[in-house]
Amino acid sequence: MAELATLWIVRHGESTANVAASAAEESGSELIDVTHRDPDVPLSPTGEDQARATGRWLAELPEARRPDVAIMSPYLRAVRTAELALDGTGIPVSRDERLRDRELGILDGLTGHGVRRRYPEEATRRDRLGKFYYRPPGGESWTDVALRLRALLGDLRRDHEDRRVLLFGHDALVFLTRYLVEGLTEDELMALTRRYVIANCSVTGWSADGDGRLRPDVFNDVGHLQAQGATPTREDEVHAEPV
Repeated sequence: MAELATLWIVRHGESTANVAASAAEESGSELIDVTHRDPDVPLSPTGEDQARATGRWLAELPEARRPDVAIMSPYLRAVRTAELALDGTGIPVSRDERLRDRELGILDGLTGHGVRRRYPEEATRRDRLGKFYYRPPGGESWTDVALRLRALLGDLRRDHEDRRVLLFGHDALVFLTRYLVEGLTEDELMALTRRYVIANCSVTGWSADGDGRLRPDVFNDVGHLQAQGATPTREDEVHAEPV
């Protein structure tokens, strides 16, 4: 079967919605103070610094390790991360809507407390079905996102065999890329989501082994941010792990 030489996925830099969501959860608010629609949420100043630091890391990779091509989510926070990180590298980049963030439907803009207060029946249904299969009205389940990501990975393997591919996406996409590439079970994937928060501008990657199969290299790594002098967001400081 056709396989990539290397695959990386980078979560976007810290966004203004990430900052607002943390503040809302800490204050016990029901609503996250965001006025943009989800595809239009921009990076925070910290997020822009993180993206530039990711670019310095890319520029320092040896030629034999540099990505041949990059593909980004069409959401502004991912697009801007890719633009800043790829500036001056010459790496061609394109957009693919299959890398967009998970759609939350009627739960969009609500904190966990807000969901329990405003839609208690949905909170109950989610607890019964489990995080993997629960689909909020008007939104997507994790399995829905996995289906579109599976199709994208199939196209990448066909169109970029033996090449190095870099993706820019969102936290759920990082977890689900591990799920698909490594053949994880639902229980294994959910254990990862309970243990880790995917850090902004973290790098997760795989390289082909001697049998041509992708094997994990690194997961949720932010060492390049620290090495390049960027400020990791609070969640970045404790969740990076080599594989």
